[in-house]
Amino acid sequence: METLGNQRAVVVKERIDNINPCAYCGTRQSLRLYPTYSISGDNFYINRCLDCRAVFLSPRPTQKQLDQAYDDSYYGEGEAKFSACIEKVLDYFRSARARRISRYISPPAKILDIGCGNGRFLGYLINQGFEGYGIELPGKAAQRAGQIPGLKLKVGRLTTEDFGEIFFDAICMWHVFEHLTEPKKTLKVIQNILKPGGYLMMSLPNIDSLQSRLFRGKWLHLDPPKHLFFLGASDLISATKEFGLELIKQRYFSLEQNPFGIQQSILNCLLSRREVLFEALKGNDTYIKGYPRCSITLQKMFYLSSFPIFAFVAALEAILRRGGTMELIFRKEET
Repeated sequence: METLGNQRAVVVKERIDNINPCAYCGTRQSLRLYPTYSISGDNFYINRCLDCRAVFLSPRPTQKQLDQAYDDSYYGEGEAKFSACIEKVLDYFRSARARRISRYISPPAKILDIGCGNGRFLGYLINQGFEGYGIELPGKAAQRAGQIPGLKLKVGRLTTEDFGEIFFDAICMWHVFEHLTEPKKTLKVIQNILKPGGYLMMSLPNIDSLQSRLFRGKWLHLDPPKHLFFLGASDLISATKEFGLELIKQRYFSLEQNPFGIQQSILNCLLSRREVLFEALKGNDTYIKGYPRCSITLQKMFYLSSFPIFAFVAALEAILRRGGTMELIFRKEET
């Protein structure tokens, strides 16, 4: 008769994935944690690498799935990603990030924003006298960024040939790192182009957060298939040391991201499809087609009425360093 310990060992063995490589380090030895699914209905697993401890999407999305995920509906099909009212709120958060950066460097410092979106964050810095560089994939976001006066934009991906060594005073990745197909290669390029004493500033989903553990496959910030992998704070801090980057500040509260992460995840648990409210706020009429207008209205009312409650919950999460997202600032070692 099998003992309880043997039964558990069998269960764990059945969950081992030896086929799909880790999206961060490439190791083909991981543990399946739980299933998840995309807004297109594609099914995936969330795995944890048994080598680097990264949590990643398995199997790796196909190019067709990624192309569909990054179509015009992802960037917003109008002049902006969201409505004018929401964009004004987002502009407040963009300007706040710009103010935080200016505490570390002064004009005319060079700043690179990888995945710069519409470029408006860089626009605030350029207006202060900074030299702003942006990288964005082809699409509507890049078109909008190209209209920012003074922004030096590359449409495409960061490569070793883009900039000279020790070129930038600061590099930013705001909710971009988890999208990268070659994250270690990107960190190596950053190491080369960042000046000694320069800063790398990152924000990203916190896979070790309370909301991640509570909602699992229905957590908003999993965002499959766009988010390919996740590193917890301690694992990311260890990984960046390999590239000469030392953590100097960490922050686990985001009024922009964390309360909504809880709210949308709750709705994901109640509805048959995920991210309905988020896609409605972007004006993605194709995705929300079939949902009664009254349902969308009720979801918006839930969002507005419960926001103060979940902002308080998010603040409690942050105190425990278990906020839904995290912002980390690294400094490159001086030579």
